[in-house]
Amino acid sequence: MTHAVEYDVVVLGAGPVGENVADRTRAAGLSTAVVESELIGGDCSYWACMPSKALLRPVIARADARRLPGASAAVQGPLDSKAVLARRDEQAAHWNDEGQLAWLDSIGARVYRGKGALHGPRKVVAYGPEGEHYSLTARHAVVVSTGSRAVLPDIPGLAGAKAWTSREATSAREAPGRLAVVGGGVVGVEMATAWQALGSQVTMLVRGGGLLPRMEPFVGEHVAEGLREAGVTIRTDTDVTAVERPGGAGPVTLVLGDGERVEADEVLIATGRAPRTDDIGLETVGLDPGSWLTVDDSCRVQGTDWLYAVGDVNRRALLTHQGKYQARVAGAAIAARAQQVPLLETDRWGAHSATADHAAVPQVVFTDPEAAAVGLSLAEAEGAGHRVRAVDYDLASVAGAGLYAENYRGHARMVVDLDREILLGVTFVGAGVGELLHSATIAVAGEVPIDRLWHAVPSFPTISEIWLRLLETYRAG
Repeated sequence: MTHAVEYDVVVLGAGPVGENVADRTRAAGLSTAVVESELIGGDCSYWACMPSKALLRPVIARADARRLPGASAAVQGPLDSKAVLARRDEQAAHWNDEGQLAWLDSIGARVYRGKGALHGPRKVVAYGPEGEHYSLTARHAVVVSTGSRAVLPDIPGLAGAKAWTSREATSAREAPGRLAVVGGGVVGVEMATAWQALGSQVTMLVRGGGLLPRMEPFVGEHVAEGLREAGVTIRTDTDVTAVERPGGAGPVTLVLGDGERVEADEVLIATGRAPRTDDIGLETVGLDPGSWLTVDDSCRVQGTDWLYAVGDVNRRALLTHQGKYQARVAGAAIAARAQQVPLLETDRWGAHSATADHAAVPQVVFTDPEAAAVGLSLAEAEGAGHRVRAVDYDLASVAGAGLYAENYRGHARMVVDLDREILLGVTFVGAGVGELLHSATIAVAGEVPIDRLWHAVPSFPTISEIWLRLLETYRAG
């Protein structure tokens, strides 16, 4: 049986990004429906951000304590993996989304469980679990926030090997004896950090010459050093040409480009993402199924006046916090257009423009040491044609770092636009630097002049004193 219902806004996908869109449109008084085929809360809540950081937090806490005389002797034993995994389960709400469903109900959004797909302009069909169909018409906007999925590369034998993706890596019930990690990006280094500490012998197989290639080169060098000290084996410039696991069970063998064979108990493939747009009816509105969706800065899909795409599906920044930011911008733009209020389209940093996607994307990598960056790297800034100068400083020489841990190691860089004397990017690597990042994000997004930053006095003795040292280095020329 088909039920026809009309709403102001229909949202496909109830991860944190879709939830934020619904929150903003409901706050503006627009009736909103949300369609979700899996758990409300999405990958971030159950298979990514929350469970992965729950796995990593005890690892980092122990590593910090081991670098402090007076505390190190108390934390030399192994982690209690059972307790770590139990806390992980709590942080993932035991894969139960009742709390998030209650929150959507509390803001007045209508939730449809089941598969949703476009069925022409402004129309979505929701296929319920009991075979019922709901034909949803959107008066003002349909928003695609279906996220992304892990991609398995075309390697002979991989399809039947039951390899881990990020989902299995964050939800596994026990540590494998030997874990092979294919890939050197964020998922690869974070999961290598976690599972090595929880008892696995981890081998990383990386096609490129180093880790975290999208960040400043010194970041990958520091992170690799930390992983090796923890016991991880890292093989760079290494291709996996075949995978062998008869029947999809038992040990798995990875054949390398030089013919060497590496055996493991599980293999994690962490080599890329693809948009979850292959089965959402894009062809009914003239778009290619499985494609990334190109949007303007209000997150409206190019060539339409009613379709929006937020989060991973638009490929602007595959980060939960950035998708939620886009959701806030899109929600404001949808409400303004629905109410026929002029958009602040001429204001680069206005309420209806997701400018930070281009200029001030922040990211923390929760390894030991941590890595944190916002804005452009030196190479990106130069490639964009800016006249820039990189200002570097040894983070370990700041007094607060010496207090934080013995033998602290780290590095900081700010990329200065010499024509405007503002910061285009800032990168830190070192223990605890994730909590330094928001100050850098404010400086970059706010385009705070160097001369004004001089008056932002860091507290002594904190690691934040790195700001003073970077500015002094810049002034010294």
